[in-house]
Amino acid sequence: MIDRDTAVCISLAARPGNHGNRFHNFLYAELGLNFLYKSFTSSDIGATIGGIRSLGIRGASVSMPYKESCMPFLDALDPSAKAIDSVNTIVNDNGKLTGYNTDFIAVRDLLRDCPVPTTKSFALLGAGGMAKAVLAALIEVGYTDGVVLSPRNPERGAKLAARYGVESDVELGDRRPALIINATPIGMAGGSEADSLAYNESVVRTADCVFEVVYLPPTTPLVNLARSLGKTVITGDQVMVRQATAQFELYTGVRPSAEQIEQAEEFSADPDAYLATHTLATSH
Repeated sequence: MIDRDTAVCISLAARPGNHGNRFHNFLYAELGLNFLYKSFTSSDIGATIGGIRSLGIRGASVSMPYKESCMPFLDALDPSAKAIDSVNTIVNDNGKLTGYNTDFIAVRDLLRDCPVPTTKSFALLGAGGMAKAVLAALIEVGYTDGVVLSPRNPERGAKLAARYGVESDVELGDRRPALIINATPIGMAGGSEADSLAYNESVVRTADCVFEVVYLPPTTPLVNLARSLGKTVITGDQVMVRQATAQFELYTGVRPSAEQIEQAEEFSADPDAYLATHTLATSH
């Protein structure tokens, strides 16, 4: 039952999806927490952040294109956000808004399990907030030989690359990196490039590992191609689960079990299939 004591958390995205709603609300029900999660978009990020403060919204997940534009309206930044000048999580403690970046933590942990040696090269497509998190994680894990590709905003790409001491360019040319990462909306459901490939097939064929940051849908054209070619694939869905779990703990102070997280992800991916074989906990 939703009542006056229900704590509200939200997500902010240009194209809101249902994955986060399902993931968080499933865990609230499983753990008996009096919380509610709902996704939104924003036509005025400053006013939206003000609303989070004034309405007492407990937390907010922040996606493109608000990861940087929200920062001037916050009261404090956690070191995870300061390190890359990008926020993906806002926590409201009695009117004090603090920005975090759990994307960085999730990507770093996934890269540590990547089979591509850190001595090999990488290519990162994108220069926005998520690309910052990915590049910072690559460097922290130990990768140094890489290129940032930003054909639509070369200046931004060059600035990001220079910050971390790697190359920048508008195209790969003859490069054939062992690790390729897409940190752009290419392949995202509902977008103008939903059916497009972030990298040419020839580049995917020579790569050892493909890292797709887009999580909606879980299988983008890039993921489908990479799997058909037998490549190691890290999906945006994996990033989503890890960073959402960290957010959940920041909002609630509760760490779900590995089994609960797995069930929440299963439900998020396909609620009908999950409900066909499980009983959903009573919502609080």
